[in-house]
Amino acid sequence: MGSSSYFFLFFFLSLLSIFPSNSSLTIPISHFHKNPSQDPYQNLNSLVSSSLTRAFHLKNPHTTNTTTRTSVSSHIYGGYSISLSFGTPPQTIPFILDTGSHLVWFPCTTHYLCKNCSFSKIQSFIPKKSSSSKILGCKNPKCSWIHDRDLKCIDCSGGGSDKNCTQICPPYLVLYGSGNTGGIALSETLNLPNNRTITDFLVGCSVTSSRQPAGIAGFGRGQTSLPSQLNLNKFSFCQLSHKLDDTRRTSSLFLDTGSVSSKKTKGLIYTPFININNKNNNHPREFSVYYYLGLRRITVGGRHVKIPFKYLSPQIDGNGGTIIDSGTTFTFMTRHVFEPLINEFVGQVKNYSRDVDAEAKTGLSPCFDISGARKVSGFPELKFLFKGGADMLIPVENYLVVVDGGQSSTTTCFTVVSDPPEVVTGGPAIILGNFQMQNYYVEYDLRNERLGFNQQQCR
Repeated sequence: MGSSSYFFLFFFLSLLSIFPSNSSLTIPISHFHKNPSQDPYQNLNSLVSSSLTRAFHLKNPHTTNTTTRTSVSSHIYGGYSISLSFGTPPQTIPFILDTGSHLVWFPCTTHYLCKNCSFSKIQSFIPKKSSSSKILGCKNPKCSWIHDRDLKCIDCSGGGSDKNCTQICPPYLVLYGSGNTGGIALSETLNLPNNRTITDFLVGCSVTSSRQPAGIAGFGRGQTSLPSQLNLNKFSFCQLSHKLDDTRRTSSLFLDTGSVSSKKTKGLIYTPFININNKNNNHPREFSVYYYLGLRRITVGGRHVKIPFKYLSPQIDGNGGTIIDSGTTFTFMTRHVFEPLINEFVGQVKNYSRDVDAEAKTGLSPCFDISGARKVSGFPELKFLFKGGADMLIPVENYLVVVDGGQSSTTTCFTVVSDPPEVVTGGPAIILGNFQMQNYYVEYDLRNERLGFNQQQCR
């Protein structure tokens, strides 16, 4: 658990005394970002920083990026927010929907401590106000969902029945690249729309966090994720467009528990998920919760970008391949993918000159000076071609962002990020972010192991 274990245990031991159907459900979903800076260059630089930090974590799940110096605010997180109600009576808490992790946790108790968080008020769950709150026991099978399956309950090893064991499930510590969270596991009631309740839902009661703007609702492929615990067949939502003015927009998250058909949803095209979780693979366990996609090739202006196959398809060690991640804002590409793509892209842009000043300010590259242009045109088409014949066209507004620098200065920048040349990491080579997926309806068909999508105008 690391050097901070005793700090966490101090909190946990002090908290022990405070704990006394329809087939389709719809939950509102919105962007989770507030209070943008008045400087558009600073906003973009913050999103670049958070996207790179997020990528570092997904590629190195056991490591916290200690080089970051930027406090994560709700604005620069750039994810999607949903509200869920836990407890009896229900307490409604905001969560960030995260397809790249699998634990569901909320800020917990009146003693919740968030370090390096720029928020005046963080909404917490109060267990003592819920009659259904129970601390998860060490012998509870769900405890092994969080910890290793060979977890030893030391206080319960002296014989006797499991029912007589009072040892709690050991504290958890989750790393998120930009920070971490720690707490104890609860068994709680989840209250869903249409008066549906889920009892004995495993949820994390975090009493301390660092740089985490809110609770996380893990939607990954692990046992503790919300889709797994609800036994969902599919979930879907329309990915709202990004506006840096922070205008509040909402869409709907659909949770399907009843459909057992293999029939495809009308209007969607599909590509299969790539399952890397088999006995011959030698990758970190965390990689198996990601949604890997079979990317065959990338084209720019109709021209095939030459990328080594080992970066497009996941290898047995977990390196390479493409994942889709709701918590990443700007798509990440490892240097071996990014450089040939950018070289092809820049070679096809003839009408505009590079804006190196904007590149330095935003952290994005390339940027182009479009000042005085009555109509911005001449940028090539970007397309991802997936297995199953599913081609994803990335519209110009999904890979370029326009920055008004004032005084008749206007710039547009390419919103894909990469690691520095000196950084060598494993893990996914491409992380498809939500900026590139804006105004796409996406369906995670878990039963049939596939992703469906279609370009449409989201509200």
